[in-house]
Amino acid sequence: MGDVDLPVPSGLPGLRVLIADDHRLFREGVAALLRGQGMEVVGEAGDAPGIIRLALEHVPDVILMDIGMPGGGLHATREITRASPHLGVVIVTMFEDDDMVFQALRAGARGYVLKGADPLELLRAVQAAARGEAYFGPGIARRLITYFDEPRTPNVFPELTPREREVLSAIARGENNAAIARALDLSPKTVRNHISNIFSKLHFADRAEAIVRARGAGLG
Repeated sequence: MGDVDLPVPSGLPGLRVLIADDHRLFREGVAALLRGQGMEVVGEAGDAPGIIRLALEHVPDVILMDIGMPGGGLHATREITRASPHLGVVIVTMFEDDDMVFQALRAGARGYVLKGADPLELLRAVQAAARGEAYFGPGIARRLITYFDEPRTPNVFPELTPREREVLSAIARGENNAAIARALDLSPKTVRNHISNIFSKLHFADRAEAIVRARGAGLG
């Protein structure tokens, strides 16, 4: 990442930003992009304790936060926004699962942008967060719109998240993991994680029991 030739949002020069990510090369690329637009990168960290300390020390305008770094970006977001509610945290991550987006919002994040997005999207997110506004990259925004437009699964098995109920409904219809992944636009690993969580929460012994109990509850 570096200077952006496309028209960029106004109001970026002078903003003070922290970058939290456990990949040094990614941090350096983002820092170069921000500095190229006149922003001040006041610090970088590769783990949750480090970014929490820097946030309290520097009180920046915006923090760009990775979810998967050691100590957890969501934990760091909660701690930082609890201490400084005015501070804008933008999640920059590879995770695009709906549940992760909602967890980030509950933790206090103001934005959610996928790694690999156009640099202009990241700059827009920084600007919005500095203004106290919310910003989502186009892909995430489409997912949220689709999520809220879809008919909600009946409120059975309240232990489950909405996404886990969708996965369980698909299991009840007899779909395999690959089909579930395609239908819900998830990775196979994410589907396996959801199924593991479902079986653990509902104490299902196997897939056959999951199908019987889910259909009995009206899913599928």
